[in-house]
Amino acid sequence: MRQALMLAQQAEQNGEVPVGAVIVLNDQLIGSGWNQPIRQHDPTAHAEIVALRAACTHQQNYRLPQATMYITLEPCIMCAGAIVHARIERVVFAATEPKTGAAGSCIDIFNTSQLNHRVQYEQGLLADESSQMLRTFFRSKR
Repeated sequence: MRQALMLAQQAEQNGEVPVGAVIVLNDQLIGSGWNQPIRQHDPTAHAEIVALRAACTHQQNYRLPQATMYITLEPCIMCAGAIVHARIERVVFAATEPKTGAAGSCIDIFNTSQLNHRVQYEQGLLADESSQMLRTFFRSKR
């Protein structure tokens, strides 16, 4: 999660919402990303999607079974859906997102009974650090 927080700082330095994500498989980092939708002119360039693309390229597979994703913020619906499609086994996120969170805050995509894959998840790891970074970023924008 510390690596994901460093990536979130990279996003912030580039004027993006400070969110970072890393994907680990067998104790090896296989993908990482930070928010880049403004920079890339791409609404799908969230940290999780960038990390998924890198990990899938690294593994030469669109599925990432047994992988764990660490994210500094609860994923949105788009990212949660992509995580399910990639068959990520486990997600650990720092801060909850009460407005758009799709891992229990607004909706729980990871445990939707109609989907054919369930994602284990836990929240709260380094939540204070992530939350503070986000609060500081949004205060500076107001």
